[in-house]
Amino acid sequence: MIESKKRWRLEHPDDQIVQHLQLELKIPKVSAKLLASRGFVDVNKTKAFLHMDETSIHDPFLLYGMDRAVARIKSAIENEELILVYGDYDADGVTSTTVIVTALQQLNAQVTYVIPNRFVDGYGPSERLFKEAFEDGVNLIITVDNGISGINEIQLAKDLGMDVIVTDHHEAGEILPPADVIIHPRHPQGTYPFGELAGVGVAFKVAHALLGEIPKNLLELVAIGTIADLVPLQDENRYFVQQGIKQLRMSKRPAISALCQVSGTEQDQINEETLGFLFGPRINALGRLADAGPAVEMFLSTDSVEATSLAKVLDTHNKERQGIVSKMTEEAITMVESEESGKDPLVIVLAKEGWNPGVVGIVASRLVEKYYRPTIVLGLDSEKGIAKGSGRSIEGFHLYNELAKNRDILPHFGGHPMAAGMTLPIEQVDDLRNRLQTQAIEALTEEDLQPIQQIDISIKIDEIDLKSIESLQKLGPFGMGFPKPMYCIEEVSITSMRKIGANQNHVKMELSDGPDSIDAVGFSQGHLVDELTPGVEVSFIGDIQINEWNGRKKPQFMIEDAKSDKWQLYDIRGIRQVNRWNQKIHQEQTLYLAFEKSTVQHFESLLNINIVLISETQDLPFPKNHIVLLDIPKNEKMLETVLTHIQPKRIYAHFYAPESTYFEGMPSRDHFKWYYGFLAKRSSFDLQENVKELAKHKGWSTSILFFMTEVFFDLGFVKINSGRIDMQEIGEKRDLAESLVYQSRERQMQLEQKLLYAPYMELRQWFDERLAEQTVPEEEQLWI
Repeated sequence: MIESKKRWRLEHPDDQIVQHLQLELKIPKVSAKLLASRGFVDVNKTKAFLHMDETSIHDPFLLYGMDRAVARIKSAIENEELILVYGDYDADGVTSTTVIVTALQQLNAQVTYVIPNRFVDGYGPSERLFKEAFEDGVNLIITVDNGISGINEIQLAKDLGMDVIVTDHHEAGEILPPADVIIHPRHPQGTYPFGELAGVGVAFKVAHALLGEIPKNLLELVAIGTIADLVPLQDENRYFVQQGIKQLRMSKRPAISALCQVSGTEQDQINEETLGFLFGPRINALGRLADAGPAVEMFLSTDSVEATSLAKVLDTHNKERQGIVSKMTEEAITMVESEESGKDPLVIVLAKEGWNPGVVGIVASRLVEKYYRPTIVLGLDSEKGIAKGSGRSIEGFHLYNELAKNRDILPHFGGHPMAAGMTLPIEQVDDLRNRLQTQAIEALTEEDLQPIQQIDISIKIDEIDLKSIESLQKLGPFGMGFPKPMYCIEEVSITSMRKIGANQNHVKMELSDGPDSIDAVGFSQGHLVDELTPGVEVSFIGDIQINEWNGRKKPQFMIEDAKSDKWQLYDIRGIRQVNRWNQKIHQEQTLYLAFEKSTVQHFESLLNINIVLISETQDLPFPKNHIVLLDIPKNEKMLETVLTHIQPKRIYAHFYAPESTYFEGMPSRDHFKWYYGFLAKRSSFDLQENVKELAKHKGWSTSILFFMTEVFFDLGFVKINSGRIDMQEIGEKRDLAESLVYQSRERQMQLEQKLLYAPYMELRQWFDERLAEQTVPEEEQLWI
């Protein structure tokens, strides 16, 4: 049995809907199955989703307050007032700032911008920066990707005589800031048709309204910010990213080619994963460790040398960020394991002096991935007496709403259902931890705490070809709200398998479901080679891609996870280096079984483990999932009963046999005849003293001589007294096969042949037949 990392939840789309979509849209079956599993039923709506155009963009003036915002900004431009674009230090904030600054520059506005420093100013509006803006002569502040929670700071700006327009997409509190205009897709007084815009999406709407036309040159920035901020790729977000990626592939903006250069990607190959995993982290890294202003400079720059230099700065900070995150994650895991956040907490809250507040969100994400619990990670600043950090959550625990219940101890916080940032007094950290634990008890169920892997569709290998994969790729872009598909190949055979990579931690396989096969690769899945055994059907989940090598294209399955409900047989027969196989065994789940005392003594000294000796005197052990069969039982029935009682999911067959009866064989009738005649001529023979000499004379082993003697004794042909054999008169002729000793050796030889010397598949078949029995009568149970 191979257990999956998460609980798999496989969708089963309606066959009629699949067929209907396939015929009407003229797409491969796999694409139709995926769309059906995602809830697409209506052909026209599906076409609209697949083939979006400019009509997908909503009128920006549908946003509450947009007319007033545009009027105020145009008034500022006409009167040559100084406008400050106040941004944020993440990728969404950086691109939002660039979008608004670019639009204002196109309108010849007097514009400047500022990005708050995470460590000096914190998140959102800053009184320090607003005062500086006033001193610099700023008349109008436009916040982008922030501001909705800056009530006091915006009031300060108003008191100083500046006007403020807030553009934001974060969760609004019960009290809105006293800004002149608030542009928000979920404004409580608004009716905008799509509420899931990123900050850069909101900024783009403002630019659209100001310019009077769709600013297509800015879509590339919207795509980066939208992907990086993990908003749903639905409605106009999907169009923004779809078109933005097309623009990025052809972009003349120096920043884009510079980012491609430092991230090692080809510009014409940019896709949503490039933005999410290569561009986004580099842009975010700057704001996490230093001042994010240079990222805006890079995007605004028209000089390729300057843009490349700034991109290298981003790349250097990203590498530094990776090292910091690794160290902090290790420290955080140690704290969780040592129960510093409580015993089995429903919400993990960790805090430590010196932790970088700029990367705590990444660490929180890593912990959620590992423990699947809502997690808050805080950096402590004892000089200022504050704890500043970020949280990440799971489905079922709305992080923003749960934090909002603790406003009395959280002077600053903001975010979404799944992520939030916060600042609080150090002395309140324990109180916050305890409160959230209490809230989680009420909010979370057992089911909420079990990570689930959503699987879109099950596919057959014969459904996977280059045309199907290319069709699936056209369904993108993929991201939040329309995630990258997860496919399942069910119960296939592994025809070949090997570890690959410099550290041998990856795996390459060939999977088959009969006549069809496909190559499969699993990164960081090398352990599967040690866990999967021949002849077992396995189900895999993952992605399907096109592998191109030397100009040749082939479908390839990228393994994400694997599972099998079938039991596994691990053949460790003949492997004398005990540690070579024992180090791969999960000992806490495993019973080590032996049928001979000598085996127990032999292996306990080698393995330093507890070994169960199977006999007929005590209860069987409590069943465990895995068993190691260290030696061969005295009879087949003993092993059958053990298997039936335990029903193991894994069997490690070692079958240690220092003296093999099967290998030694059964003496022939001529052997018995000669030995009987030899004894009859002497009437009495001291076997103890002469066995070695006699064995050497005949070329037999001493054990064969002792065995034949035991057979004669069993049949009444001889008596044995202190090693001396005395012949007896035979009343009637008896066949050797009548001897119980003879029969026992025959059975032992047959059992050794089945267990010790049979080919792997024959051995597996033998176990298969025995494991088919589910119960055994109580009176027949073996004992330990």
